[in-house]
Amino acid sequence: MKLSHIIAAPLLLVCSSSALAQGSSPLVSVASIETLVIARGSKAPLDIALRVNKGFHVNSHQPNDELLLPTVVHLSPPEGIAIMNIAYPEAEELALPFAGHDKLSVYSKSFEVTAEVRIPKSAVLGTQRVHGEVRYQACDNRQCFPPKTTPLEFDVKVVNPKGNKSTYTPASPHIR
Repeated sequence: MKLSHIIAAPLLLVCSSSALAQGSSPLVSVASIETLVIARGSKAPLDIALRVNKGFHVNSHQPNDELLLPTVVHLSPPEGIAIMNIAYPEAEELALPFAGHDKLSVYSKSFEVTAEVRIPKSAVLGTQRVHGEVRYQACDNRQCFPPKTTPLEFDVKVVNPKGNKSTYTPASPHIR
């Protein structure tokens, strides 16, 4: 029998009644991300360090049951910045009393989501802010809580490639 058939209805009741118990603080925090300095026409790695509060875990990016909400990082870069290849870590398989013989695919303690930031050769020089969020469902060893979202943001500073110090921008696209 699937985990969802065993615990779906009780979890809905537990989630509703325990929303007050967890308070309003996020159960997942995002470490500060330093400004990425990237030259036009280049790319750089992005590391998003996440920490789950002690005593909790969150469903992995690919939970073992379709009724469980996955942990997902959403990023909204400004025009001229592309974020590619978002990768999630390998999850831990956790057996809990309420899950019977099924194991849950989870993240706990600290984990890192990675991506790649690409800047086209035509990008505008300067610093721009990337906004995003981490959406997750936290659980402890007895119950799961309503889904939550933790915001994240970081800056990307676009610079000229080494050897090209010019900051000249023509007033007309026809001037080269």
